[in-house]
This record gives sequence, C-alpha cells and structure tokens, in this order.
Amino acid sequence: MNSFEIRLDPFRAMVLTNAPIEVLGEGFRWLEGPVWFADHDCLYVSDIPNDRVLRWTQDGGVSVFRRPSGFANGHARDREGRLIGCSHQNRCITRLELDGTLTVLASHYRGKRLNSPNDIVCKSDGSIWFSDPPYGINTDYEGGKQASELPPSLYRLDGVTGALSVVADDFNGPNGLAFSPDERLLYVAETGHQFDPAASQYIRRFNVSADGRLSGGDRFYKVHPGFADGFRLDEDGNIWSSAGDGVHCISPQGELLGKILTGRVVSNVAFGGRNRSRLFICASQQLLAIYTNVRGCIRP
Repeated sequence: MNSFEIRLDPFRAMVLTNAPIEVLGEGFRWLEGPVWFADHDCLYVSDIPNDRVLRWTQDGGVSVFRRPSGFANGHARDREGRLIGCSHQNRCITRLELDGTLTVLASHYRGKRLNSPNDIVCKSDGSIWFSDPPYGINTDYEGGKQASELPPSLYRLDGVTGALSVVADDFNGPNGLAFSPDERLLYVAETGHQFDPAASQYIRRFNVSADGRLSGGDRFYKVHPGFADGFRLDEDGNIWSSAGDGVHCISPQGELLGKILTGRVVSNVAFGGRNRSRLFICASQQLLAIYTNVRGCIRP
C-alpha cells in the first residue's frame, strides 16, 4: 500500500490508492534532471556523480544514453524536440541536435564563466531559463572543484538573438524552476548554501511580464523537512515538489495539499507516460514512478 499523507481533502482525488509506487531502477549515485520525451516514449535522467545521462523506457528499462556527460544536471525539451541540458563540469548549457551533435548555447556572461548551471526550462517564446548556483564546482563529487567567477543568479537566454541576461540575482542558491501553465508566474527554489540547507528552504514566486522581465519574488512556500530542489506543475497549477521525505503537492495558494512519502530524499520529478499522468521521481539512488489522477501541464 502506498504511503500518502493527506493534508487537505482535494489531495484525495489527486492520488490513486491502487496505483503503487514502482521502482524503475536503483543502484545509482544521485539522480537529477528528469525530462519526458513523449514521441520517443522515454525518460532522460542524469546520474550526476557517475557523469552520465540515462534513458528509461517501459520495455527496455534503464540504459546509458550519454557518458561522459560533463556531469549533466537539469534537462528540458525545446519546441523543436531537442534535449537542452546543464553541465556542471563544463559550466554551460547545451543543446543536443537532432543529428546527435552537441551545441553549447551559453558558457559565459560578460566575459566570465558561468558557475554550474543546475536546472532549466523552456518557455513558449523560445527563450531558455536556467539557474546557476555554484554547487557543481564546490566539490569533486558532482563536477570538480573550480573557482566561482559570478554570483549565483537566474538567467534568460533569448531564443531569437541568443543574448544572455540576468533576470534575478538576489539568490543564495537558485535551484529548480518551473513556469505556471499560463507562463505568467515563475517558481524558483532557493536552496541556499550547499552545506547549510536549513538556511533557505523556500520556493519563491515571480510575476513574468510579456517581455520576459520578473517582478515580485516573494517567498511562496517553505519546504520541510529538507528543501525544494526540483519540481513540476500539473495542468491546474499545483506544484509537485521534491522534499526531504518525498514529494509535496502544493496548491497555487501555497497550501500543502498532501505528500507522497518515499522514505528517501527526492531531488526532482517529471510528469510523463500515458496522458502525462505518471509522476517520475528521482529519489536519491532510486528511480521511482507512480500514476496519479492529475496531468502535467503543457504550456502554450
């Protein structure tokens, strides 16, 4: 039987008591950056300390997709069906072209190297948004010790001009990010200092203008236990966030609706599978999945 924690009644209709948490793979070091490719019926996910990107399919299970990966972390899919990724070791964001070649989209800002791009999303206007904390260059475990040249910031890469701009720089450690279904809101995890996660356990919420500028940025939800790393939204605007005890489901009003308890620290999640109603969960050294009664959002 699954372990759910119901905090508010709406969560009862969002989970299925007869749909088990399934273990899709285990024995990894630290999973991150899941992204679903519906036309390939597969999930791509990073095993960061093992310097590889994995591919999961229902029939084939887990296989190695790319190694070395530059200690890849977050992934997204652009509107042309290409895999966009963050590299800790190479301190850049990349695009895997349809012919299999790899293009570096951004590696420097005003002549200085990025830190270690962490998580990434694509907006319907073709722009790419990503967080750049120093976590991947603080230790040798997830990319290799290197000197930081820029403060932790949130960036926007223009899809037409390729211009890179800072959209928010008042972070100790920006991490996961996701747009609301209508793209008028941007949620960003403030993970804070890597060695003192209790210092910042918040998801912040920004207003997004038509020209890509942010305003607001107030604290929206405090994660406990642990902290928010990566998260995704369903089509009703609820946030399904990683946490220290599993996955927290948070309403657009900032209410904790309920939890999926995994017994492991969760780093990130992604909706996929049939009707986008299967939640894939990066739970430390395990890849988990559970069918839900909600669907992941598809933005404009």
